[in-house]
Amino acid sequence: MRELVYYVAVSLDGYIAGPDGQFDAFTFEGDHMSALNERFADTIPTVYAEQLGIDQSAGGFSTVLMGWNTYAVGLPEGMDSPYRHLEQIVFSRTQQTEAENLRVTAEDPARTVQELRGEPGGDIWLCGGGHLASQLLCEIDRVVLKRNPVVFGAGIPLFAATEYEPAQFEHLETTAYDSGVIVSELVKRSA
Repeated sequence: MRELVYYVAVSLDGYIAGPDGQFDAFTFEGDHMSALNERFADTIPTVYAEQLGIDQSAGGFSTVLMGWNTYAVGLPEGMDSPYRHLEQIVFSRTQQTEAENLRVTAEDPARTVQELRGEPGGDIWLCGGGHLASQLLCEIDRVVLKRNPVVFGAGIPLFAATEYEPAQFEHLETTAYDSGVIVSELVKRSA
């Protein structure tokens, strides 16, 4: 069955972006990059992967899910279809776009994931943001956190605040890099 994987960079204080969607304080150079680019090549925007000569054909993901704000980060750069090598689904109740190979929907994210699980394909990547991650918490099978050695002070949290309802995850592995980035992988604990 296809897994929903929340693969995301996060600051030490739990933010996946600054208050206005900034992510430039994350560490993009260092020994962690080659390992992550190899394992998660399909999470690199298509244009950048092409420029870097990175092969995305063997990736584990076939679908990417984004909230509108996560998607909109690339629009000023002309990236209206950032992951065109994947099926792209953007959740928004108010926004639309004419971008190719991209679907904007106001459907219930959890129901969409449940439908995707029944279709053939690779895993489903939850790209962000924190509000969408909270809506999908019950559907998330795996979390891969790229903890960066930076404190934001404010921003978009890893998960938006919801009602108190703990979800347990089990540690699979953690790799610490000389760059200061620590990658931790966890899976949802079986009930």
